[in-house]
Amino acid sequence: MTVTRFQDLPLADRDHKWDGDAADKRVRAWADAEDAPDAAYRDAHVWYDGDAPDNFGSYKLLIADVVDGRLKAVPHAVMAAGGVMQGARGGVDLPDGDVERVKAHLARYYTKMGETPPWER
Repeated sequence: MTVTRFQDLPLADRDHKWDGDAADKRVRAWADAEDAPDAAYRDAHVWYDGDAPDNFGSYKLLIADVVDGRLKAVPHAVMAAGGVMQGARGGVDLPDGDVERVKAHLARYYTKMGETPPWER
C-alpha cells in the first residue's frame, strides 16, 4: 500500500468546479493512461495499492484535474478528500499505517490553500 509522493502541484482557481469522474477522464487522457495507469496518472492521486498498480481501481483520493493543459490540485477535490478521511461519504478503506501519511499529504495542500485540515480543527 502506498501514499504517493507529494507533487506540490499548482492550485487550480478556488472556484474551479470539481467533478471527479470528468477529472479522471481528463487525467487519463493527459497522462496517456487510457489502457493502464502510469506514473503521471498516479501523481493525480494521494494513495494507490502498490500491489496492483496496473489496476485503475487501485487508485484513491483523486485531488487533481487537467486545467489549461496542466495537472493542478483542485481545492474542492482536496477538501472532498479531507472530508472522506474524516468519514464523509462512508470514508475510505486504507491500511491503518497509511492514514496519517495521507492526512499529512493532504495537509500540505490545505496549507498551500491557506486552510486548516478538518482533523486539526
